[in-house]
Amino acid sequence: MENVSNEDKLEAIKSLQSTINKLENALSQMTQKGANTTLVKKRLKAAYIGLAMLESAWNQRPHQYTPEDIAEARNVITGLLPSIENSYAKSKAGSPQRTLLERRIKSLKLAVQAIEDIST
Repeated sequence: MENVSNEDKLEAIKSLQSTINKLENALSQMTQKGANTTLVKKRLKAAYIGLAMLESAWNQRPHQYTPEDIAEARNVITGLLPSIENSYAKSKAGSPQRTLLERRIKSLKLAVQAIEDIST
């Protein structure tokens, strides 16, 4: 994790914050519609934990998550990556969507790496 530039760190944190915001909006809309929110809640919790792990690794911020929560977050994030990578592969080169997906993939991979570094 020490070989990550400050620019990449800032981008990864911003990307995860954006992901959290998107998931919070989805959760709110789904709750209003009475839809099943279990999956969105799991993903939101994983994104929060991923962000906390990055901030813990890079900014020495403490976190309150249990090893079980962290392990589950790692599994959820790892499970998200294939579908995001598939969307990225289908996106047009140079499009804003492709840039967003590229940053999201990078931030999620860094979060998994931070989780693995903290867990060992």
